[in-house]
Amino acid sequence: MKTPETRYARSGDIRIAYQVVGNGPTDLVFIPGFMSNLELHWEDPGYSHLLHRLAAFTRVIQFDKRGTGLSDRVDAHHLPDLATRIEDVHAVMDAAGSGRAVLLGASEGAPMAILFAATYPQRTRALVLYGAYAHFHSSVMGAKDVEAFIQQIETSWGNGSSVLSFAPDQARDEHFKDWWARYERMSVSPSAAIALTRMNAAIDVRPILRSVHVPTLVIHRSDDVRISCAGARHLAQEIENAQFVELPGRDHPIWTGDVDRIANEIEEFLTGARPQTDQDRLLAVIMVARLAAPLQPGLFRSDSQWSERVDHLQQTARETIDRHHGKTITVENDHVRAWFDSPTRAIRCALALRDNADFLGFSLSVGVHAGEITVRNDRAFGAALYVADCIAALAGRDEILVSAIVGDLAGACGLHFIERAMEQFDGIDMPVHILAVMAEQHLEPLRRRIKAPDLHVLTSREREVLGLVAEGLSNPAIARRLQLSDHTVKRHVANILLKLDLPTRAAAAAISAKQ
Repeated sequence: MKTPETRYARSGDIRIAYQVVGNGPTDLVFIPGFMSNLELHWEDPGYSHLLHRLAAFTRVIQFDKRGTGLSDRVDAHHLPDLATRIEDVHAVMDAAGSGRAVLLGASEGAPMAILFAATYPQRTRALVLYGAYAHFHSSVMGAKDVEAFIQQIETSWGNGSSVLSFAPDQARDEHFKDWWARYERMSVSPSAAIALTRMNAAIDVRPILRSVHVPTLVIHRSDDVRISCAGARHLAQEIENAQFVELPGRDHPIWTGDVDRIANEIEEFLTGARPQTDQDRLLAVIMVARLAAPLQPGLFRSDSQWSERVDHLQQTARETIDRHHGKTITVENDHVRAWFDSPTRAIRCALALRDNADFLGFSLSVGVHAGEITVRNDRAFGAALYVADCIAALAGRDEILVSAIVGDLAGACGLHFIERAMEQFDGIDMPVHILAVMAEQHLEPLRRRIKAPDLHVLTSREREVLGLVAEGLSNPAIARRLQLSDHTVKRHVANILLKLDLPTRAAAAAISAKQ
């Protein structure tokens, strides 16, 4: 996302810098704490990520309060009170074309948001209060602590040392500490920081909490080093029907720590739906098995017998998927869908399902594909599922088809494949390379082209192995005779069947005997 343009709204004789980002259906006015700088927000990964997350479901309007950041500087010894500052919020909303908005107040911005909601309820859709307080001295600092903090500003403002008082978990990050030092210097001057601290120390909006009648969400970290969690709980109790969410952590700034968790809570509060996050997306191997047809016409004498067999097949499918460490997506009368974390498990599950269906008198067509899916509430979505469905639709009776990516991932696991087709599926940009799985038990292709066998395509070692197969020797016996490993002999037999396009060892032995 490109850094948005900084614009200015007029509030009396003062110009207030603001930015608009996102195209969501709901306006969200972000009122920051006493430090802010619109340009620097985008330089910190945490702050930038927070703004991107909020902009995914709202139209974010962020601004620098008068006397801070990019807004007009004012007399540091005569900073305005909250009542004047909420008029700046009003001016920014007008300039941004926002008639009614959600107010997100963080830290000192929370009392401002509360006062605005009580003063202008018709322009307030909802309140989100983070790291909030109603009464400074009981929730933030007592009088002696205020003077100690002011002394710290006098001696060290601009060198980043105050990070310990706000975000101790970030203090060891030298890059963050350097950014924080710049953030101090470019947000407010030392004199303005002192004046703001004194002004904030006078904040007490407790008398107006019961005048707020808009949906309100209060979010607070349990060990916030700056603001007492008890003060936030009291605030939530006093505001009508306010929701309170306590999160783990001790860093105070909203853009540090688990930013996604905060954004998730806000999105759910405003949209009613738990947001999709990167954690919902994963790389998986999808298997789709479709019921092709009964093996024999008239095999089932009644509908009830058909239904009983289908029910049994469904139960067997669930057990088979679970045994192969898969996750069932859907099990219906005509198909089974599941996802796995391994292509080998997915294919072996497909082979087992095919054998189980055969025992019950059914024939399956199976497709397997690997790709990203979204898993939410035990349901799976995504293009990979669609591609697996398309591959299953191409498969013949008892055939297991896979995409080439699955074949590549499973190629070193003792499974064997033959070329099948290159298919273009609707809605998918690139054609999908399709392979057919060879049944490992018999080392035979599931679908073959008929052609005359030619022993000249075999290597000398393969012809030697074929001769021993024709003698009726088992793979272990051939291995002992030729002083090879069982696995090597198994691979030779597989290559012989593949090159000669033959279904079984017996067929290979018969060809050898004839020639």
